Amino acid sequence: MTQFRCVAPGRRLIVAALIAALASCGPRQAPGNGAEAGNPQQVAGQGVHAGSLPGTPMAERVAVIAILNKRNGITHKLSMKPGQAFRVDNAIVRLRACEATAPWEEVPETGAFVQLDVHESRDNQWHRVFSGWLFKERPDRNVVQHPIYDLSVISCAMSWPDTGDETVKVESKAGLAGGGNESLGNASESRAVKSAGSPSPGASATSNSAE
Repeated sequence: MTQFRCVAPGRRLIVAALIAALASCGPRQAPGNGAEAGNPQQVAGQGVHAGSLPGTPMAERVAVIAILNKRNGITHKLSMKPGQAFRVDNAIVRLRACEATAPWEEVPETGAFVQLDVHESRDNQWHRVFSGWLFKERPDRNVVQHPIYDLSVISCAMSWPDTGDETVKVESKAGLAGGGNESLGNASESRAVKSAGSPSPGASATSNSAE
């Protein structure tokens, strides 16, 4: 029986990417034949809406997704961009989005919205067995329930802007020890804090060293 698991992302995960991912939970087309056993092969994917996103554009981010075959214990690590799909044996892994929290966040999180299609021998058809967010730091938050295949997130390569209304740049403790009115950059570009223990209003968190 086909199972659908679409869950809300963690903190600061892109809402627009989630909507695009949910929209892709529709009918699927079977890939072409010719995939070598045990050798990942890229198959037709779907485009990603670029939108207006902070940091690295969604289409340019690169995630590493691991797919485990629990029968033979073999794991393949797939380096993918959002919109790409790879076939491994009788499974197809699709990446719809990935995101990592900004350096100034208190709790680091790395997540990816992935979909898993499996060709089942019982009816010789492709079935979507998973569609949702997976998290590197909290794999128990959402799991792939399939007797053969399992997915996990290894990384999401992206960057966040160093300046802007939602960023806070904190000077190192060594720089603050000297006293004085240290400048943390152009006030129009980034918010300033006078000490590591005094974040500016509206900031979610601060780091202990300048990024």
